[in-house]
Amino acid sequence: MDVEDRVSRRLKLSDLRLLLTIVQWGSMSKAAAHLNISQSAVSKALGELERTLGVRLLDRTPQGIEPTVYGTALLNRATAIFDEVRQGVKDIEFLADPTVGEVRVGCNEPIAAGLLAAIVERLGRQYPRIVCHMMQTPTVATLEYRELRDRHVDLILARIKEPFADEELHADILFHDRLHVVAGKQSKWAARRAFGLADLIDEAWLLPPAGTLPRSLVEEAFHARGLRVPRASVVSLSFNLYSSLLPTGRYLAAIPESVLRYGSLRSAVKVLAVEFPIQPTPIAIMTLKHRTLSPVARLFIECAREVAKPLAKSR
Repeated sequence: MDVEDRVSRRLKLSDLRLLLTIVQWGSMSKAAAHLNISQSAVSKALGELERTLGVRLLDRTPQGIEPTVYGTALLNRATAIFDEVRQGVKDIEFLADPTVGEVRVGCNEPIAAGLLAAIVERLGRQYPRIVCHMMQTPTVATLEYRELRDRHVDLILARIKEPFADEELHADILFHDRLHVVAGKQSKWAARRAFGLADLIDEAWLLPPAGTLPRSLVEEAFHARGLRVPRASVVSLSFNLYSSLLPTGRYLAAIPESVLRYGSLRSAVKVLAVEFPIQPTPIAIMTLKHRTLSPVARLFIECAREVAKPLAKSR
């Protein structure tokens, strides 16, 4: 009997669940307690799994149990297997009742404050029994898609830079989002017409954190005019904070057009008559290549395209 035949006959989903649980808890005893079985049963099952595969899957270290290179390879596939099974259950639930289901969406706070809210509102009107779980994603580029790669979310709404290329991820561009300089309606700049970015450098600015894509776009705009970046009076990506501070008229900020169109901020601020010299950047739906999306996730994507049509046409 060759290895493939032996594994196909002996390997069970419970073996993979056991391996995932041991690595998750970092010890045999904790995994046993979580699974409500004895530690000896865990050790025996792991030993049988390693004999079936013919390799060592876990190492004991001072920090706890860690997967070997073979264990890591199997864990990656096991995560995908359980995700596909979970998606299959969702497909069955959807076939039984197309108006019920769940979708897990990741995005950062600026997108949640505008586009996501509009999508959820439209989806909720059409399918009131669908539940949307929103997970806030990191703004640091290297971590932004981690929740998607780990299959903790079905999709991510994200601002990306073109060209976008990734072996694992697919980007479906909805529209290109422009940034506008805004101030509260009580600001001295709200009624002015003839001024440029240079006149705004010494004002109090709300700026995104350094190292984030929103911050890099602000820096790019000022550098394009040969100007230094303004000193930040407040550093944050919290649009709750922006919504509280901008109406006072003391602060300026660069706000995406999508937030102004779909969010509640537009009624409290004025788009200033000053050019922000950067190209609009794409807002995209990010999904994993070669991953089956649930019917509810596909409904969400269809709804997102409909909501985004006005901005896609205005480019």
